[in-house]
Amino acid sequence: MIRPALLSVLIALCAAAALAGAQDLDAQRPLVRSALEAAERGQAPPSQDPALAHHPLRGWIEFAQLKRDIDRVGNAQAQEFLQRNAGQAVAAAFRSAWLPALARRKDWDALLANWQPTDDIGLRCARLQAQWVLGKADATWTRQAQELWRAAARPLPDGCDPLFAALTAQGQLDDALRWERIDAAAAAGQSAVMRAAANGLSSGERAQAVAYAGFLDAPAAQGLGWEKSDRSRRIASNGLALLARKDPDAAERLLPQYAQTLGLSAEQQAQVRYQIALWTVASYLPDSARRLAAVPASAYDPRLHEWQVREALARGDWPAALKAIQAMDPAQRSEVRWKWFQARMLDKAGQPDQARRLYTEAARTATFHGFLAADRLGQPYALCPREPQDSAQARAAVARDPALIRAMELWKLDRAAWATAEWNDALTRFNDDQRRIAVEVAHDNGWFDRAVFALGRTPEELQLYRLRFPLQHQGAIRRQASNNAIDPAWLAAQIRAESVFNPNARSPANAMGLMQVLPGTGAEVARRNGIAYGGAQSLYDPQTNIAIGSAYLRELLDTYGTPYVTIAAYNAGPVPTARWQSQRPGLEPDVWIETISYKETRDYVARVLAFSVIYDWRLNDDALSLTDRIHGRLDGQRKRLACAEQPGTRNEE
Repeated sequence: MIRPALLSVLIALCAAAALAGAQDLDAQRPLVRSALEAAERGQAPPSQDPALAHHPLRGWIEFAQLKRDIDRVGNAQAQEFLQRNAGQAVAAAFRSAWLPALARRKDWDALLANWQPTDDIGLRCARLQAQWVLGKADATWTRQAQELWRAAARPLPDGCDPLFAALTAQGQLDDALRWERIDAAAAAGQSAVMRAAANGLSSGERAQAVAYAGFLDAPAAQGLGWEKSDRSRRIASNGLALLARKDPDAAERLLPQYAQTLGLSAEQQAQVRYQIALWTVASYLPDSARRLAAVPASAYDPRLHEWQVREALARGDWPAALKAIQAMDPAQRSEVRWKWFQARMLDKAGQPDQARRLYTEAARTATFHGFLAADRLGQPYALCPREPQDSAQARAAVARDPALIRAMELWKLDRAAWATAEWNDALTRFNDDQRRIAVEVAHDNGWFDRAVFALGRTPEELQLYRLRFPLQHQGAIRRQASNNAIDPAWLAAQIRAESVFNPNARSPANAMGLMQVLPGTGAEVARRNGIAYGGAQSLYDPQTNIAIGSAYLRELLDTYGTPYVTIAAYNAGPVPTARWQSQRPGLEPDVWIETISYKETRDYVARVLAFSVIYDWRLNDDALSLTDRIHGRLDGQRKRLACAEQPGTRNEE
C-alpha cells in the first residue's frame, strides 16, 4: 500500500516529468514543422535526423515523405513502415494511400496481402478486381460484386469499371441486375447512373431506360405514352417529385395527367404532392396553405409538420399554427422549440394556464426557447455549470496516452486532419470520464472544438460550459465591442458559432479566421473603418480578425436595426435577408426567426442568441435577458442563473 505522503511525491514527480516532456516537445516543434515541410517537398529523409529519432511524430514525418512518393514506395519499405507503426492512426492513413497505389500499378498480390475492411467503394472494387485477376473469383466474389453493383445508386469510381466488366464476362450481370441499379438510381435522382447502367441492355430496353433518365432530367408530357407498368409509375412519380423541387407549379399541372394515364397509386400521388407542398411553403408562395392541405395526413413527416407550423406563423394565423403543432406526434411536439410555440399560441388563444405549464417545461432547458420561456415567466435561467473534480492520476493517465500526445502536437502544427485521426484513435480506448478529460487536454492545448464533437452524450456533459464555450482573446473582444458599441457577449457568441475560437479556421467558401471573414469583405470593411489590413492572410491574426468582424457586425446592425436580423444577414447575406424582411414584415422576433427559409440560418440565429446568454454569464456572472438582447436593449434586465429542478437534456449547440 502506498502511503499518502509517498503518493503525493509520486504525483509531483509525474507532473514534473510531464512538464519536462511538454517542454521538450515545445522546443522541438519548429524542427518537426521544418521536417514535415521538407518531406512534402521531397527533400532528404528528415526522419533520419538524430534529434527526431524518438519523437512522437516520427511516423507522420515518414508518412509525409512516403505519401509524396506513394507510387514509387516498394513493398518491403511499406511493410516495414506498417509493422513499425502497427495499430496507430498513421498506419491506417498510409494504408489508405498505399492500397490505391497498388491498384494503379496492378500489384494485386500485395493489395490482397495488405487488405483491411473499408467503406471505400473504390478500394472494395480494387480488391474484387485483384481476386478476379488472380483466379480467386468464387461464389462469394460473385455475390460481393453483385452487392456493390446493386448498392451503387450514385456514380462509382472509374476503377470499378473493370470489376463490372469481369462480372459481365462471367455472365453474372444480367438485365435484371441492370434494372435493379437503374431503379435505385431513379429513386436517387441519378439520371447519369441510369444511362450508364443501361449500356448492357438490349437496344429496346436500353432506349426505354434512356427515356426514363431523360424524364428525370426534364419531366414533361413525354412519359404519358409509356406502358402502364409498375416501373413507369415509379419513374413518373420520382420525376414529378424532382420537378416539384424546382417548379412546383409545373409538377402540380402534370400530376393529374400522369395519375390518370399511368394509374399512379394514392401513395405515389401523395409522394409528389408532398414535394409540391414542401417546396411551395419553403418559399412562402401564395398557394402554400392549399398545397399543404392537399397532402394526405399519412404522408406527413416531421419536416412537413414543421413547415405547416411555419406557414401558419408567417400568415399570423395563430389557430392554424396551434392546430399544426398539435398534429405533430408526441416526440416532436415535446421538443423545446414546439413547446415554446404551442405555449405562445395558447397564450394568444386566451388559455394562459395551459400556456404557463408549457413555458415552465421549456424554461428548464438552457436553450434559445428555454431562455425566452424563463423571461416570460420572470424566472432565472436554467444554467447550471458543472466542474468535475478529477484526480491528478486520472488526468495524467489520459494526457500521456501516445495517440493523444500525437494529436495535440499535430494540432499545434496545423495538421488538423492528421490530429483528428489520432484523436479518434485515442477515443476508441477511453471510457466516458477519460473522453471528457481528453476534451480538457484538448482545451488546454487550444483545440476547442473537441468539446463540440465529443461532449453531449448525457445531460451532465452539456453542463460543462467552460469546455463547451471557450473564451479566448477577452481583451480584443471587449476592446472591439466597446469600439463598435456591440455587446461583448454577442461578439464572443459569434466567434463560437463561426469557428469555435480556432484562429486558423477556413471554410469551403474561403471564409477565414475567428469570425470567418471573406477576404473581399475583410478588405472593404478594413478600408471603410481605417483598420490595418495586410491581405487575406492577416485574417488569421486574431486581433485583426476580431477588429474587422466586429466592425462588420456594426455596419450590419446599422443597416438592419436589430441583432436578430443582423445575425441572419451575417450568415445568409443581404439578398435573402431582404427577401425575408419584405415577405414577412412586422412579425415578432421569435416568429420571424422561426420562419426564416434556410434551416442553417434559422438555427444559426437562435444559436448565436443563446450563446450570447452563456457568454454574458462567462464574462459577467449574470446575463442580459434574451428578450432585451433580441431587441438590442443593452441596458435591459439582468438575469440570475439557477439550476433547474429537472435539468434539461438539450442545450443549443
